[in-house]
Amino acid sequence: MQKMARRHLIGIGATLAVAPPLLATSPAIAAIGPLVAVWKNHGCACCTPWARLLDEAGFVVAIHEVDDLGPARLAAGVPDDLVSCHTAQVAGYTVEGHVPVEAVQRLLGLRPTLVGLAVPGMPVGAPGMAVPSMASDRFDVIAFTVDGRRSVFA
Repeated sequence: MQKMARRHLIGIGATLAVAPPLLATSPAIAAIGPLVAVWKNHGCACCTPWARLLDEAGFVVAIHEVDDLGPARLAAGVPDDLVSCHTAQVAGYTVEGHVPVEAVQRLLGLRPTLVGLAVPGMPVGAPGMAVPSMASDRFDVIAFTVDGRRSVFA
């Protein structure tokens, strides 16, 4: 089990190290949108619709199905109280959970000094979490920093 986690950390680290420089030097890839690497548990049904929304907005989405999201979250710097059902990386930022596409686009446009954004838990009505027979939950998009500061981003 520990070897599996180490292998995941090495793979995550390699993706995080290689993807931004690759995108910066490849006009063809940069022209079609930023790469979003998504780690999700096998069989999770809500992560794929969220990823599809990013794809439809012009992002390039790569989904990695894993048995344990712990290593991806650790490598991405996600605090325990902000976890959700999937972890993503885009342009050096962490995106945890069902963060709206507009918030990701705003993040990339502003380029603030943050680790990333999170929508903790799995609120009904968040992107990818729509349930036609249920009212949407109110949720905030939380910005978080390396020193533990938090603020409402959207």
